[in-house]
Amino acid sequence: MRFIPFGALLLGSWLALPVAADEGAALLQRLADAERTQSFQGTFVYERNGSFSTHSVWHRVGEGGALRERLLQLDGSAQEVLRVDGQVQCASGALADQLIDSQLWPTRALDAEQLGEWYELRVLGKSRVAGRAASVLALVPRDQHRYGIELHLDQQTGLPLKSLLVSDKGQLLERLQFTQLQTDTPADSSLEPGAGCRPVRLQPMQVKAVEAWHSDWLPPGFSLNSVTQRRSPASTEPVACQVYGDGLVRFSVFMEPLRGATVEDVRTQLGPTVVVSRRLKADDGDVMVTVVGEIPLGTAERVALSMRSTAEVVP
Repeated sequence: MRFIPFGALLLGSWLALPVAADEGAALLQRLADAERTQSFQGTFVYERNGSFSTHSVWHRVGEGGALRERLLQLDGSAQEVLRVDGQVQCASGALADQLIDSQLWPTRALDAEQLGEWYELRVLGKSRVAGRAASVLALVPRDQHRYGIELHLDQQTGLPLKSLLVSDKGQLLERLQFTQLQTDTPADSSLEPGAGCRPVRLQPMQVKAVEAWHSDWLPPGFSLNSVTQRRSPASTEPVACQVYGDGLVRFSVFMEPLRGATVEDVRTQLGPTVVVSRRLKADDGDVMVTVVGEIPLGTAERVALSMRSTAEVVP
């Protein structure tokens, strides 16, 4: 479950005339470069499922390209997250259990050539967001297994000023929009976490003689990024988690031994985020497979049903 994922962006004018692909690729490259080279601070509004929240963000690029970023929710329950070089260091509130794989901004490299296989890049024109001139770039999915994305990129820096995530039916699933942006370097004090920010540590998966899981089917373009140990979405028990991505969007698959517990299948969606849980049989007992991510519901269901186990011994 992700809080403010970079994959959460998208689209108003699907019928706009396409512009040369290299122009869209150039804008995408500017976006990737901006995150690695441009310090900034600002305030933005986040909308999902009809609810709104306001956030401040501080993002500093230090010597050697070291990144430090902090996000603080300004309304509702107190929530914040601190990330260093793309890794969550601490989080407060519900974020502590949700943000290990989330993206505040595009901290991984964006490959325009790779993404072009799964998204059509369209330059839709110009806009103005937070008092700044922007260029509008749409990533239109080439299949039904991912959402479309519309980005309003600051013409001066390449930073994303506004992002929309839209379903194949044209439904707005998620919006992130700056109301104020400064491109100066944040002060050290702005990047220090509050007292309620709890450390978040990712545990590598220790595998000796266990059931190894794989998927018989994945959406085109998605591949396995990592295998780790996480807290289950349904309990406090550590479980195996596989993370898959297409270079822009990621989803997680949890495999939790049920140990005789009685549970029901789950199929739900909140904004762009889906949660699909299915009970599958294994040689040493039933397992609950849970897929969580910003992919269409039908795609998540197909992934969950495709998971298979194979006995594997790792020395």
